[in-house]
Amino acid sequence: MKDFIITEEQSEKVVLVGLITPHQNERQVKDYLDELAFLAETAGITPVKHFTQKMDKPHSVTFVGSGKLQEIKEYVTENDIGIVIFDDELSPKQLRNIEKVLQVRILDRTNLILDIFARRAQTAHAKTQVELAQYKYMLPRLTRLWTHLERQRGGVGMRGPGETQLEIDRRIILDKIAKLKKDLIEIDRQKSTQRNNRGKMVRVALVGYTNAGKSTLMNLLSKSDVFAENKLFATLDTTVRKVIIENLPFLLSDTVGFIRKLPTELVESFKSTLDEVREADILVHLVDIAHISFEEQIEVVNRTLSEIGCAEKPVLMVFNKIDIFTFVPKEEDDLTPRIKENITLSELKETWMSKLPDNCIFISAKQQTNINTLKTILYERIKSIHIQRFPYNDFLYEHYEEG
Repeated sequence: MKDFIITEEQSEKVVLVGLITPHQNERQVKDYLDELAFLAETAGITPVKHFTQKMDKPHSVTFVGSGKLQEIKEYVTENDIGIVIFDDELSPKQLRNIEKVLQVRILDRTNLILDIFARRAQTAHAKTQVELAQYKYMLPRLTRLWTHLERQRGGVGMRGPGETQLEIDRRIILDKIAKLKKDLIEIDRQKSTQRNNRGKMVRVALVGYTNAGKSTLMNLLSKSDVFAENKLFATLDTTVRKVIIENLPFLLSDTVGFIRKLPTELVESFKSTLDEVREADILVHLVDIAHISFEEQIEVVNRTLSEIGCAEKPVLMVFNKIDIFTFVPKEEDDLTPRIKENITLSELKETWMSKLPDNCIFISAKQQTNINTLKTILYERIKSIHIQRFPYNDFLYEHYEEG
C-alpha cells in the first residue's frame, strides 16, 4: 500500500458535520464533533467549523437535508474548504449525492479512522489488518470512485488502495480480500504459536478508550519505551512485555484503543490483535477521568469487551489523568441544578465509584501519582492467580514476605 504523509504545508482545511437526533442531544453531538476534530488533527488536517442539523434520523439522500447541504456548500465555496467530514458512516448513495452538491472530497467517520489506522500501522500484521478493512469498506462503494489500483492519489481518505475509474474490476478487490484473509490466517497462526510459547505466565492486558494513557502506563510498569503521544490511536500493534513486580513475573500487553463507532471492518480485521485481551487473566481498564464524557467512554469499552467475549474477565478500573481533572464551581446564587462540570473529584469518588472500593484506583501515569499503590494491587491479584496455577511455589511467596 502506498504511504502518504501530509506535511504542514499540505494540510487542508475541513468542516465537520453532525446530526442532533432523539438519540443524541446537542451536548453529546458537540462532544462527538470535538472527538471528530481530534481525529482530523491526528490525520494531519485542520478542522475550521462545525455544522449540526436537528433531524429525527439521517436523510436517506443527503444525510442533513438539501437546505443544510446548501448552507454547507456556501461556506465551503467561500472559504476554500478541501474536505467535508461527516460524523456517521455514509451510504454510497449519500456519498454520491453529497459530492455532487459540494464538489469537494467527502469523508465519513469510518473513512477517516481507516486513514489514521493506515498511517499508524507499523508491522506487517497491522498493515495487513488495516488493508483488509479498507478493501471491505471500499467494496460497496466501487461505483463511486475506485478502479485500477496501481493508480493512486495521496491525501486523507485516499491512503492505501487508491483512487480509480468507474470501470473497476470487482474481482480485483475480492481477490485482494481473499489474499489478505489468507495472509492474516498465517500471521494469526504464528501469533498463536508465540502466545503458546509463553507458557502459563499470568497475563495482564491494558484496555481502554483511545488516548486514555495506556502506552504511558505500559512504559511506567515495564520500563520500556512504547510509542506514546497525545493523539488518537497512537498504538496499533499490540505490545507484550515481561514485567516483574517485587519477585513476581507476568506478561503485560498494551492493546489498540477502542472508540465510539469503531468501524465494523476494523473490529473484524483486528480480532487477532484482540486475542491478547481474550487470553488475559486480568484486564486493567484505563479511563481518562479528565474527559467530560468518560462515563460514556467506559460504556463503549465495556460494550466492545462484551462483543469479543471478555465481559466476565476480572477487571481493575484505573482512573487516569487526575492531574488534569478540572471542575467549575457554582456561584452561591446559582440555583440551577449542578451538572457534571460542577462536580469535584472527591465528590465523583462518592458516586457509583464508591461501590468499587477494592476494584478501582485513581492515578496520574504522566506524574507517576499512585503508581506504587497500583503495583501493589496488581501484585496481590497476580500472586493469587499464580499460586492457583503453580501451588508448589507457595512457599516462595511466604519466604519472600517473611524475609
